[in-house]
Amino acid sequence: MDFGFDQTTTDLIARMDAFMRECVYPAEERFEDELRQRPGAWGPPPVVEELKAEARGRGLWNLFLPGEAGAGLTNLQYAPLAELSGRSPAIAPVATNCAAPDTGNMEILHQFGTPEQRKEWLEPLLDGRIRSGFAMTEPAVASSDATNIGTSIERDGDEYRINGRKWWTTGAMNPAAAVFIVMGKTDPAAPRHRQQSMVLVPRDTPGVTVVRPLQVFGYDDRDHGGHAEIAFTDVRVPAANLLGTEGDGFGIAQARLGPGRIHHCMRAIGTAQRAVELMIDRASARVAFGRPLAEQGVIREWIADSVVRLEQLRLLVLKTAWLMDQAGNRAAHKEIQAIKIATPRVVEWILDKAIQVHGAAGVSQDFPLARYSAGVRGLRIADGPDEVHTGALARALIKDRSAARG
Repeated sequence: MDFGFDQTTTDLIARMDAFMRECVYPAEERFEDELRQRPGAWGPPPVVEELKAEARGRGLWNLFLPGEAGAGLTNLQYAPLAELSGRSPAIAPVATNCAAPDTGNMEILHQFGTPEQRKEWLEPLLDGRIRSGFAMTEPAVASSDATNIGTSIERDGDEYRINGRKWWTTGAMNPAAAVFIVMGKTDPAAPRHRQQSMVLVPRDTPGVTVVRPLQVFGYDDRDHGGHAEIAFTDVRVPAANLLGTEGDGFGIAQARLGPGRIHHCMRAIGTAQRAVELMIDRASARVAFGRPLAEQGVIREWIADSVVRLEQLRLLVLKTAWLMDQAGNRAAHKEIQAIKIATPRVVEWILDKAIQVHGAAGVSQDFPLARYSAGVRGLRIADGPDEVHTGALARALIKDRSAARG
């Protein structure tokens, strides 16, 4: 197991670090000012378009996608770059065209799309001209079990007719979200994991209604395009909009969510690393009871524990990335589950301590920690709740042990 970075990765790390220092961090205050000046607007403020142009000019574009369509990086090569982008999670991922849910949707189109589908939707997504949404979760069922999904996708001649209700479709409030990938049931009588299919639904299709935005701990995430509840009422799309074949939906979802989970973890490590640095800076600058907070034993313990926990997590994520590269996503399934369980918990703990060191300022808008905390807490639910992954991992480990005992 070799986690050493090759020359390509080392060069990209230097370029990404320079982009963050020279462009992204200095733009954070302007980003927030522009958001405040656009109270009714959804989507990134104007400064992000400038940063996108800068990122493309520096060769920091579509880094997440392997092969000719993207930067051609492995998971291990991408890991430190995603971590750096996670240090400014509201800006850097979208500025480099590496933001969810577009990344997962581009991967789906790259793997399962027809040449026509890739030309119509993948090319403008790769170019950053449009955004997209992934409509899987539903308000009426426990969507942690994706086989529960009840949205109907019925074949009707040369079309599919879609009826159902989705929510937590990230980015859907952004008018630039031109297409939704919708998961529903094409054959309720088929075997449990072959009932679902996915279709491409253009936003302007009659019958598509964006019902309302949803908040996360009071944050509307309008800079990302929010999270929306969407109604699909007798929506008709050409049969050619089907991704793969009928019954492939569940498998496509799993293929999408594996890389998506590790990308979330990579970025969250960067968020936690920045929180540690903010905690150290705050503890060094603030004086209480006659000495800097950094000289208080409990604060030193928090700082040391944060670094140790973060480095353990970073190594687990790197191991997972390496295994995905060496043996494929299926072979790394247990490790992907492990990092999905561990990452939000560790990062959440670090953010809690960073907020505590900042005192009341930590929960205010003057520092990014409260927003970081809301986003990381959401990761314990997004892409499958902790309990589902914990149960599945334990079940697989028990099965392996049983097989070893013969």
